[in-house]
Amino acid sequence: MERQKMKYDEIFARSFTRHDQRRFGYGALVACLIVTWCLCTVFKPYLGPLPVSNLRLALVDGLKSVMVTDRTSKQLEAYVEIKETRLICNTSNQRSDTCEMKGDVRIVGNSSTIFVFSSHSGNASWTIKPYARKGDLSAMESVTKFTIKAIHEGVETLPKCTKTHHVPAIVFSVGGYAGNNFHAFTDVIMPLYATSREFNQEVKFLVTNKRSQWTRKFEEILNKLSRYEIIDIDHRNEVHCFPSMIVGLRKDERKELHINSVKDFTRFLRISYSLERSTAINLTNGSTRKPRLLIVSRQTTRTLMNVKDVVRVARDTGFQVIVTEMNGNITQVSRLVNSCDVIMGVHGAGLTNMVFLPENGVLIQVVPMGKMDWLAKTYFGVPSTTMGLKYLEYKIMSSESTLIEQYPLDHQVFVDPDSIQKKGWGPYRSIYLDKQNVILNVTRFKETLSKALELLYL
Repeated sequence: MERQKMKYDEIFARSFTRHDQRRFGYGALVACLIVTWCLCTVFKPYLGPLPVSNLRLALVDGLKSVMVTDRTSKQLEAYVEIKETRLICNTSNQRSDTCEMKGDVRIVGNSSTIFVFSSHSGNASWTIKPYARKGDLSAMESVTKFTIKAIHEGVETLPKCTKTHHVPAIVFSVGGYAGNNFHAFTDVIMPLYATSREFNQEVKFLVTNKRSQWTRKFEEILNKLSRYEIIDIDHRNEVHCFPSMIVGLRKDERKELHINSVKDFTRFLRISYSLERSTAINLTNGSTRKPRLLIVSRQTTRTLMNVKDVVRVARDTGFQVIVTEMNGNITQVSRLVNSCDVIMGVHGAGLTNMVFLPENGVLIQVVPMGKMDWLAKTYFGVPSTTMGLKYLEYKIMSSESTLIEQYPLDHQVFVDPDSIQKKGWGPYRSIYLDKQNVILNVTRFKETLSKALELLYL
């Protein structure tokens, strides 16, 4: 059977002459070409252009450019795909507005204008003042306004980069009330910490309304938050380009001297200024050292007139006493405050330095006349407890105020402070904050000092 099959194959092969074999091959080739042409005709609508030679992909200034050329024809027009920028502006917070951008961000310094590309928003724009005291017209009046423009068209409408950066940027102002120590911390330093900490120093600060004295004063803090030189964006005639940017500082609530992690912030300060003490003295441990009391002196307004008498009674109570007026050298001030266990003073910005007091330390706030309970608690009472401090308040009586030398006891200044408040902040401040000094009744005040001593045993 096998032999018959082999013979059949041989006869089948010989049945074609060479000429016939050649004709058969040509026919097969023509058939293949016809089938190929038919397939191309049917599927042509679904096929894209065939790849051409010399395909080059480049990333230029954050824009992905694809250049296509062909050796046999003239150069084709470039196709440009602009890198989309994600833009989120939050204007719902009570204390600050912020805009966060990620992608291709270009800021023209001396025009206070920021450009981004966004295909979703069209040619829209936003304005923002990067200072965390929103709603205070007096403070915000001196803060530079930035305009953020979202460009819908192409790359040619964006300003050309003159300086490209490879780390994020934060834009903020040191205008407003930032010259005051209290406002420097509550409006700028603490929100800046909350906004920049996540970048672990890999961020550049773009400062508007810059004051050289201000940046020198807080140099240690700024250097711990960013390892780059501060850019005075108001005086840079350049287009700075960043991969991302935050305009404004995050401050979600209207609380003073407050962020979500206040204790983390005070620990950060101790690291920044190389402060030795993290906790105040605990007298239950039988320490032979007397606790240290720092009296914050004021020379112009709300002055403690009988400070020598206060020093004497404090020493009699068991304190080692230091009296000083807080100066602008934050390094010196931080180390002095950190060496103490109790800080006391009349309501004012000098008490802000409680941020350097070790935990479990005590703050004593002397509250002047003028129904100032809300101010006292909001500015220093509540913040001190969130910092891990113990808080005491001493409210003076009319006999301890120098206002008694200016007004009779039946005057509305004493009997109806609300009527003064209704006249506005200017008249209220003039009387109760600018024209009032304090003469403490040391016999009465000794009770508060004794209470502070007791708290150091807890």
